Amino acid sequence: MKRESINARNAPNPHGGYSQAVKLEGFERLLLVSGQIPVSDDDKVPEGFEAQARLVWRNIDAQLKAAGMAKSDIVKVTMYLSDRQHATANREIRNEYLGSLAPALTVVVCQIFDERWLLEVEAVAAQ
Repeated sequence: MKRESINARNAPNPHGGYSQAVKLEGFERLLLVSGQIPVSDDDKVPEGFEAQARLVWRNIDAQLKAAGMAKSDIVKVTMYLSDRQHATANREIRNEYLGSLAPALTVVVCQIFDERWLLEVEAVAAQ
């Protein structure tokens, strides 16, 4: 698969580890990961944004592995935050998980289904 980050010169420059667009050619598999929530496999919700964010990324990782994929295959992420105050911690934890990977990215501040959840994250992966 050929993957190319697209960041048009006549549009805003991305800041914070993402691409304005990601162009894919020659992929064979596409995985759409539903919004992953901060709930553990034993149905517990941790306290605090950082613990919840790390759990959400672990849940995404679990879905990727179950499909025979890895985080390096992620091409698009949509993040839903319950409060704008989590923006900095969200970016730091996302960058910690993704490293140098720069997928297309959208962050939305909104109400989330369960008031205990401080975020929900969906992803698209391709190979």
